[in-house]
Amino acid sequence: MQPFTFAAAIFDLDGTLLDSMWVWHEVDRAFFAARGMTMPDDYVQTIHGMTFRETAEYTIARFGLHETPAEIMREWNELSALQYRDHVQLKPGAREFLQALNARGVKLATATALTTHVMHAVLQSNGVDALFDAFTSADEVARGKTFPDIYLLAAQKLGVPPAQCIVFEDVRKTIAGIRAAGMKGCAVFDNQPDWDDMLREFDYDLVEFAQSETGYFVNCGEKTPQNLP
Repeated sequence: MQPFTFAAAIFDLDGTLLDSMWVWHEVDRAFFAARGMTMPDDYVQTIHGMTFRETAEYTIARFGLHETPAEIMREWNELSALQYRDHVQLKPGAREFLQALNARGVKLATATALTTHVMHAVLQSNGVDALFDAFTSADEVARGKTFPDIYLLAAQKLGVPPAQCIVFEDVRKTIAGIRAAGMKGCAVFDNQPDWDDMLREFDYDLVEFAQSETGYFVNCGEKTPQNLP
């Protein structure tokens, strides 16, 4: 494993550690179909980085729905909870990556848009819950991931200064919140259409967690002329 100089690593879950974006495609499809609506092409990209409540409020405002945010969130939770508990898996190599960091004394935390209940259910079902030192969900903060709130809360729970934390994310616009928190960001590949932009804007990049001949962190090193896109 290549040198890892951070005291703590903060992980998004959906699309970063978890192969789970298919769940939300199904939830969105069912949600709009139940209302006789077609989901706009830009909907998923627009809501990336929002908290669960912000997404509900945005959806209500954009489509003129009459439900409350609480009712919308309850529906989404009911549609997704069983899928996360019973079917969502870690990305290949993610468990070993977490174990390797844990063995080196690196503190681990989550920073996820998932609700606390679903977060724990999916981490427990995948056998990695005990590897984390702190858990942070977007339902604990008022603003989404384009702001530093969730990352700073995770660092506070870990007892680690922000400058000693690295954040693993798969969404480009989260880099604004990571920067505002005074942390470094590692872009995690998940078939994003804006991956090239993420490579330019994030400090590190990781294409896959699976172990290679040179170690777990092979694709997540300092940007150099050799590995710049």
